[in-house]
Amino acid sequence: MLWKEDEDLEAIFNVPDDVVDLAFSINCRALPIDHTYALASEIERHLPWFVLEECCALHLIHGAESGNGWERPDNGEDMLYLSRRTKLVLRVPKDRVEAARELTGKELVIDSCTINVGKAETKKLADSSALYSRYVDTSHSESEDEFIDRAVAELHAMGLEFKKILAGKAHAHKDDHQETLTRSLFIADLGRMDSVRLQERGIGSNQSLGFGVFIPHKTLK
Repeated sequence: MLWKEDEDLEAIFNVPDDVVDLAFSINCRALPIDHTYALASEIERHLPWFVLEECCALHLIHGAESGNGWERPDNGEDMLYLSRRTKLVLRVPKDRVEAARELTGKELVIDSCTINVGKAETKKLADSSALYSRYVDTSHSESEDEFIDRAVAELHAMGLEFKKILAGKAHAHKDDHQETLTRSLFIADLGRMDSVRLQERGIGSNQSLGFGVFIPHKTLK
């Protein structure tokens, strides 16, 4: 006879590796805090398939920060000083890992700064019931309540169930030609497979810019 309680099934859950994070070591002293468009453009230049492939996403680069990334300096022209532990992370389907490794050895030019890309390690997505995205697309005309309603509708359309959702403050991402407004978004009490699906798919259509990409929130499980 086989008899497994719910907690036993939870204990043996294994995060699938259909989509993984590829974390590249980098040599870079500093970057502009708002490097969104410049970094995304450099990734597309070296990996042109990245913006077209489903489940591909860019993690924008962050240094030491408080509030688990919930807060961010307001002046995008300020510099972000990086430690040697800082990584450049791309989220890619498993069958694109080797193609993405072609970024190793490349030089990414971000305004007046340069990122020298080293070797990469693969990491499974997080086993976490609480996720957040630092940046989810919004607009100046969309209120916080409207933003939440739209996010809830998109999450439910994906078949995801959760009990808590919270929006953070807005941030503007600019370059010489365009500007995008985003809000941070926190979601909690997700089932384990729902959490994985949300990390794999994200929200919106701009994951190649680093928007709608979910990571675990460190204060909750």
